[in-house]
Amino acid sequence: MWARDKCSAPPLEMDSRYTSATGIGDLNQLSAAIPATRVEVSVSCRNLLDRDTFSKSDPICVLYTQAVGNKEWREFGRTEVIDNTLNPDFVRKFILDYFFEERENLRFDLYDVDSKSPNLSKHDFLGQVFCTLGEIVGSQGSRLEKPIVGIPGRKCGTIILTAEELNCCRDAVLMQFCANKLDKKDFFGKSDPFLVFYRSNEDGSFTICHKTEVVKNTLNPVWQAFKISVRALCNGDYDRTIKVEVYDWDRDGSHDFIGEFTTSYRELSRGQSQFNVYEVVNPKKKGKKKKYTNSGTVTLLSFLVETEVSFLDYIKGGTQINFTVAIDFTASNGNPAQPTSLHYMNPYQLNAYGMALKAVGEIVQDYDSDKMFPALGFGAKLPPDGRISHEFALNGNPQNPYCDGIEGVMEAYYRSLKSVQLYGPTNFAPVINHVARYASSVKDGSQYFVLLIVTDGVISDMAQTKESIVNASKLPMSIIIVGVGPAEFDAMVELDGDDVRVSSRGKYAERDIVQFVPFRDYIDRSGNHILSMARLAKDVLAEIPEQFLSYMRARGIKPSPAPPPYTPPTHVLQTQI
Repeated sequence: MWARDKCSAPPLEMDSRYTSATGIGDLNQLSAAIPATRVEVSVSCRNLLDRDTFSKSDPICVLYTQAVGNKEWREFGRTEVIDNTLNPDFVRKFILDYFFEERENLRFDLYDVDSKSPNLSKHDFLGQVFCTLGEIVGSQGSRLEKPIVGIPGRKCGTIILTAEELNCCRDAVLMQFCANKLDKKDFFGKSDPFLVFYRSNEDGSFTICHKTEVVKNTLNPVWQAFKISVRALCNGDYDRTIKVEVYDWDRDGSHDFIGEFTTSYRELSRGQSQFNVYEVVNPKKKGKKKKYTNSGTVTLLSFLVETEVSFLDYIKGGTQINFTVAIDFTASNGNPAQPTSLHYMNPYQLNAYGMALKAVGEIVQDYDSDKMFPALGFGAKLPPDGRISHEFALNGNPQNPYCDGIEGVMEAYYRSLKSVQLYGPTNFAPVINHVARYASSVKDGSQYFVLLIVTDGVISDMAQTKESIVNASKLPMSIIIVGVGPAEFDAMVELDGDDVRVSSRGKYAERDIVQFVPFRDYIDRSGNHILSMARLAKDVLAEIPEQFLSYMRARGIKPSPAPPPYTPPTHVLQTQI
């Protein structure tokens, strides 16, 4: 589902740069450059095309980045949808690594969202803008305005892109506000107030960083507490001006301005006190009416600072990542003896299954101390009696399905191809439940489980798989699905809960734990398989740290303290007397 803005879209960071693509064979061609810095790009538009008949457009912005090798455009992330406006200021930002020495091409596509479908072809195209990250950063005040193009003969409006370098402040703050005696704006009722927070920029302009939810029909609202990173609120500058605007929400998007006030992080950090009761002032009213005092007051109810812990804090504290592999042995993959088969054992290069296993496995194995990985297969007839199994050990030992390192997994995979008969159907639930059994026995944060499923296609047990995912979402585990071959993978996109959280029998998954990618999107046209594997690993593992953190946060599990650094023993020279 689209992250629709009912004035409550959180200031999320679209960040797919958690994992570096190192450790895959010889990666000299990638010689991973260290980014000069990380920048947050904010998007606003003015005078967009109006594609809706009875209301204004409901815009979303989609960012694409361009691959260095084959110049393919890849989706990087999406903003929230804002209803009923031609002048959106999107709250959700894009966080990008900035390399001074690289030309980083960006494409911003705009759509008018007409339904809940995540498929962009189902929505009206509003135009696009091409630029580089350097162009935004290098513009005056790091603010770039460009005309939106892409629809011949139509003026499509303007995009405003601003970039700000991120500092490394890791604090977040939990705040709650209420208001009293706000101006009445609705003819038949009171007001439907919400707050909009902006941080100031060096050039005097403001960047939106948070919107509260709308509280209906009241002049004395109490908003829910919200959490925002200090980086988003003021980029770690405690004296930077923070502007707060108060609006009355209207269905048609023409929200009525009630008034505004300014503060700073330093002022807010005093907590609930007389210093944090703010007069809401409407400058137009103040200029017209001599007796005008204010349009109400806003009071800070609570202010709590938390230091955000990172994925690496847990790894340093000893949390282990347990990696399990599950491979699709259904007949639709084709006869492994034929070159057309996805399981074809080419003596000179890895097949798609082998590439996916090696790409992801070689990175994950660095976080697993014993380097022993359970490797399972599903959808095959097993010797000697030809029974169909959806959860068999690739090494032939159901009591101990562990393989020694990724090389051991590869050997067991090739051995299985020679002994089992590819069959069907394509059932995921048994292997998900297999890993869930282990994950359910260790919920103290000391271990986290990652299941990699490599498959050629259409899933047969969708209802059971959804139920398994919903149940597994409560456990310390993540599922990566890599689709190989030419099949349509629509069902897999449904399992990847980025847009619509997976549900089963009316119960929704507690968190998004599935990441799906089609392998064909990563095949390098020049035949550089190392590059393909590095790109796949980078994208497929990008969501794991955030999924891991979402489990730890929900359970209130803090990282264990890191052990003290190793100091070599000092040999005391004893003098013989």
